Amino acid sequence: MPVPMPDDRSEAPYLELLARGAPAEAYERPVLRARADKAPADRLAALERAKLLALRVRGELEGRRRREAELSALYETAHDLAGLRDLDAVLQAIVQRARSLLGTEVAYLTLNDPTAGDTYMRVTDGSVSARFQQLRLGMGEGLGGLVAQTARPYVTESYFHDPRFQHTHTIDAGVRDEGLVAILGVPLVLGSGVIGVLFAADRRARVFEREQTALLGSFAAHAAVAIDTAHLLAETRTALAELEAANEIIRDRSRVIERASEVHDRLTELVLRGGGVHDVADAVAEVLSGSVEFLEVDAAPAAAVDRSRADGHAVRDGEEDWVAAVSAGGELLGALVLHGHPRLDPMDQRTLERAAMVTSLLQLARRSAGEAEQRVRGELLDDLLDTPDREPRLLRERAARLRADLDTPHVVLAAGIEAPDTGTPATGPGSGPGGPPGSSPGATAGSRSGGTPATAPGSAPAEDAEGRRRLWSAASHLAATRHGLAAARDGGTVLLLPLADGATADALARRTARQLGTAVHAAVTVGASAPVPAPAARPGEVAAGYAEARRCLAALRVLGRAGQGAAAEDFGFLGLLLAGTREGAPDGNGVQDFVTRTVGAVIDYDERRGTELIRTLDAYFAGGMSPARTKDALHVHVNTVAQRLERVGRLLGPDWQSPARSLEIQLALRLHRLASAVGY
Repeated sequence: MPVPMPDDRSEAPYLELLARGAPAEAYERPVLRARADKAPADRLAALERAKLLALRVRGELEGRRRREAELSALYETAHDLAGLRDLDAVLQAIVQRARSLLGTEVAYLTLNDPTAGDTYMRVTDGSVSARFQQLRLGMGEGLGGLVAQTARPYVTESYFHDPRFQHTHTIDAGVRDEGLVAILGVPLVLGSGVIGVLFAADRRARVFEREQTALLGSFAAHAAVAIDTAHLLAETRTALAELEAANEIIRDRSRVIERASEVHDRLTELVLRGGGVHDVADAVAEVLSGSVEFLEVDAAPAAAVDRSRADGHAVRDGEEDWVAAVSAGGELLGALVLHGHPRLDPMDQRTLERAAMVTSLLQLARRSAGEAEQRVRGELLDDLLDTPDREPRLLRERAARLRADLDTPHVVLAAGIEAPDTGTPATGPGSGPGGPPGSSPGATAGSRSGGTPATAPGSAPAEDAEGRRRLWSAASHLAATRHGLAAARDGGTVLLLPLADGATADALARRTARQLGTAVHAAVTVGASAPVPAPAARPGEVAAGYAEARRCLAALRVLGRAGQGAAAEDFGFLGLLLAGTREGAPDGNGVQDFVTRTVGAVIDYDERRGTELIRTLDAYFAGGMSPARTKDALHVHVNTVAQRLERVGRLLGPDWQSPARSLEIQLALRLHRLASAVGY
């Protein structure tokens, strides 16, 4: 049955109300007046129908006006984005429009701070609390944390009574200070992540409609676009600025780049046609308009070279010199020095550094070519040490091919690398130079290794093997430049170097320790023999000299002088004992005789009874002959110390603590330790 339409008399008052946009409660008045006038029932029914239709039309008109306002606000926001100049102004406009359209008392926007790991208040509108406007929130806290975590809108009618999100004292204090109750939050999504949250809030309980949530979400999308656009603009401006700076640099440096290209071409040509390091120095000198020279490690300015190695660049040395270290694989090979340049253009500095790199490659190539010669040198020295009955004529001929003269005085040197920061041998204490590189720990002291040391199964740790390789390489290079011989042996390196007129074996040992230590960048201890007058004529003395050099090496370590160089002559009375049984030296049993005569009774007592009287004597003299300090050093009771010293007195005699006897006993104790280390 069709619904009866209201007549014109029923519609007239409602059309007037619609025309002037009257509030909803005004639509009840025509019905109330008709009832008061006792209008018939059909008239009242017609008015009711007209009222409902009018209210429906009013709702439609209100919705259209609201959507028109929303679209207008969104259009204005999009227009702001199109002409984005100030991100703060755009975000402020978005928050203001959101507050106006949703009819809330407060609107605000927060952004995540990845650096600080929290969220901060970016823009507010309608806020009256300074604490609220400066609020910083931990990630995942409060209503905003729930929105950011789920990337979905959330609304609460009463913030303080809502258990769905994490309440914290800081957030609750700020919200309470602002007086907020109902809050709606929507995420600011950029890509696949949430970068912040846009809020609308009231200071009273309120229900937010779905349309209002969608509208706030639209504003949040615009805000995210604005932030992303601002970031892109900032990055673009930065990139443009950097590009302009780069173009300026390119324009300013074009001449230098052309010169660097010329250097590159010339260096490449030098390498291809087999040029040497001095050819590289000449080419760089011509391009840089200065004087360039290549210096070996011992001739280069050490302080400047160290700074260049540490910095990785050429460094100034003095007023007009520049130094670039020439190194490879952690080993210093020399330095390129440019003279006559108070100031050096960065590109020219790079040219000098590139030349140093090419020089290092040439040095490595030269070293590879010299490996065969080094092996031959090592084999010749091994034959001198292991086969002293070789025909002198053949030894001279082999030495001559290596530019060595074995008819002049030489010194045998035993070198060992020390473990970093410990002063102990890299291959372990108590074994002289240690086991032979590339062999098992059980190898004999006569093990020979004239070639490049290699690590085999059962050898020392890899870092020790690498240190011995570097030591052998540096020693071989030193021997080649000094017309001597070198070989890897007994876990270290042995060298046979000529002794210049007026020089001493002790000075040669110290110099060699310094040069090898600089080359391998670690402490190197070097023991030297007395001069061997003519190794070719008397090859047997080379082996004896090597034994003496090893004893000196061990003595340096026992005496706390690791990293130094010395010959027997540097040890005074101990030197006569270290010289062993070589011609002109005292009987090699003198050390043991003196030790046995002085403290032999105590040593025998310890061996028979398993006591520690010798150790007690060492601690007693080291502690200034104080029983209290002795018991602290030995971690025993003072009565135990007294009993042991009483036993020592019975074994050595009542005057064993007199000045003369105590001096002899302390010397005997030192020699006992030294003799154990050097193998007497």
